[in-house]
Amino acid sequence: MTTEVRTVGPGELNRYADGIRDVYARAFAAPPWNEDPAQADVYAERLARDTLRPGFTAAVATAGGTVTGFATAWTTPEVFPADRSYGQVAEALGAGRTRAWLCGALEVNELAVAPEAHGAGLGAALLEAVTGPAPDGRCWLLTSARAEAALRLYQRTGWRRVDAPVPGKGALVVLLGPRHPGRAGADSGR
Repeated sequence: MTTEVRTVGPGELNRYADGIRDVYARAFAAPPWNEDPAQADVYAERLARDTLRPGFTAAVATAGGTVTGFATAWTTPEVFPADRSYGQVAEALGAGRTRAWLCGALEVNELAVAPEAHGAGLGAALLEAVTGPAPDGRCWLLTSARAEAALRLYQRTGWRRVDAPVPGKGALVVLLGPRHPGRAGADSGR
């Protein structure tokens, strides 16, 4: 069965809502996330609001009409937010790097692949689909240092981890995309 990865706009995303919810539930049930399946409903509600963010973009992978993966991204506001984990990210990077590296850049919010579709290159294809049009190559994401498979994917696709651990119990780390101009000051490339 052939898998198709395509970019979809906010209006078209609703067509894939049930499949996205299902992939989210299964992808984030495993460690290090250990999310309760009910969190997928919370994510679906948040996603409906997220589609209204400036610069929102999404990509969906389907095989035989079934969603096998998805990715979402948007433009980080020029005034860096303080909700969710943003405050901790700003604390880790400092005001100057936060403003220079993240504000106005494309922020990858979620990337998930159904467990049975792992190893087929879908994560890399979805990531490229949402970050390809990043302004001046400026894109970033936040993940857990405990998400070893995700970190291997990001490293393989050219993302670089910033050597500034995000405070808090989530063991979060910031990564800059392959063409991000701030990469030179990010770290030694680990």
